[in-house]
This record gives sequence, C-alpha cells and structure tokens, in this order.
Amino acid sequence: MFGKIFFILLILIFYIPVVYAQTIPITISSSMKNVIFDGKWTFLSEWKESSLTEMDSTDSGSIYLRTAHMGNYIYVMVDAVGITHFEKNADRVIVCFDGKNDKSMVADADDYCVFSTLGQNSTSVLQGGSMLGINSNFKKIPTPDGFIGVGNISDENDRYSNTSHQSYEFRIPIDVMGRSNMYGFYVALYDTNENKIYSWPSMIYDSPLKIPSPNNWGEIVSPDKTLPEFELPLFALFPAFLFVLYFTKFKI
Repeated sequence: MFGKIFFILLILIFYIPVVYAQTIPITISSSMKNVIFDGKWTFLSEWKESSLTEMDSTDSGSIYLRTAHMGNYIYVMVDAVGITHFEKNADRVIVCFDGKNDKSMVADADDYCVFSTLGQNSTSVLQGGSMLGINSNFKKIPTPDGFIGVGNISDENDRYSNTSHQSYEFRIPIDVMGRSNMYGFYVALYDTNENKIYSWPSMIYDSPLKIPSPNNWGEIVSPDKTLPEFELPLFALFPAFLFVLYFTKFKI
C-alpha cells in the first residue's frame, strides 16, 4: 500500500512541474487599485499581492515578473534587477496575449502585444493578422482606453535592490483580448547595452526584432478563486497531494 502511494507521488513530483513550467497562475488582487503607474516600485508593498515569476536571469541578478488582475484590467510589472545598464528611449519591454490561446503558427487577430519604452510614457499596441512577415505579422492599432505602459529607472523603494535598474508597469484592458480564464502569454525585455532579449518563457532568438509565433508562448491562467502567492513548485505539488489522498481513501 505504502509502496503504491510513494510511486504515484514520485511520478507526480517529477511530472507536474513540467506541466506547470510554462504556466503562470495569475491572482485576483484588490491592492492593484493602489498602484501608482510611474514604471517602478513606488512603495514597498505596491506589487506585493501579485503572482511572482522569474524570467531569464542575467549574470548580475534576476528579472522579476509580477502579474495580477482586478476588475477590467490585467496588471503586469517587469522588475529587471539584473540589468543595471540602461538606455532611455531604446530599452523596452513587450507583453503579449493570445486571446483564444489557439497557439497559432502565425499571429492572427486574437493576438495582441503592448510595448513600453524606457523613459517614455507613450506606448505602442500591436494586433496580429498582418500579412507582413517582416513585422512578425503584427500591425499597430490605436491605444485602447484605460491602457497604461510606463518604463522607468528604479529607486530606493524597490523591493529587491537599491541599485538602479530598469523596471516597467502595465495596465491592460481585459476586453481587448476577450474575457477568458486562460491566455497565451509572452513577455520580453530588450537590453540595448547587451543587444539581448530576456523573456518568459525562455527562448533562443534569431533576431531581437522578431516576436516569436504564438505557438511558442506560455500560458497565464486566471482561476475562478483567488490564488495565494505560492512559489511555483509548491503550487505544482498541491494537486499531487490531492491525487494521493483521493486514491488512498478509495484503497488502491
């Protein structure tokens, strides 16, 4: 009996993290109403009540991705602690959503990307469906009402480091992508100094100017109930324990 339970748990411990490796659980957070959109941590608890994910790391440190949703908006912060060199009006972050999560090989009309450039309050919004492959099959569209995207340099209020580095804040209207519990999701930071892209999910790039096809993006999941902020391995193990408990009760 014990041997069977141990075997099942062992399989799930190794299998479930692989399943969730390309998925971000997004939290519902009423504290997002307090966010001040200046492109950085304005006060220490500003983004605390949000999901935490690490993007590609640099030699100097991590790049933290924080996500939450409240009301009609999805909130995204990229806190690039590991990038302490910066070029205003050149460094930038892109956040992309696949509204139908249909994993298309070519970006289509339900795929959207938003840009924020360091040091600028103006942003660009792109929609798939263009015939021009040179633009990764995206075209520029008018900025939706309520959208915010700001890039800035961190200061002493940053939760992770007092050393100045790039950071970005976004507020994205949900109705643009269509309401869903799951979207395709992709985030990337372009570092001009290194001419390099750091992203989630992690990828190898032929060109820093190209947006990967939606079939290579990960997923962001918004459950019906608010999720506490677990580290991903702990979150992934929870279904494993439920699985074992269920089969133990029914005497495998």
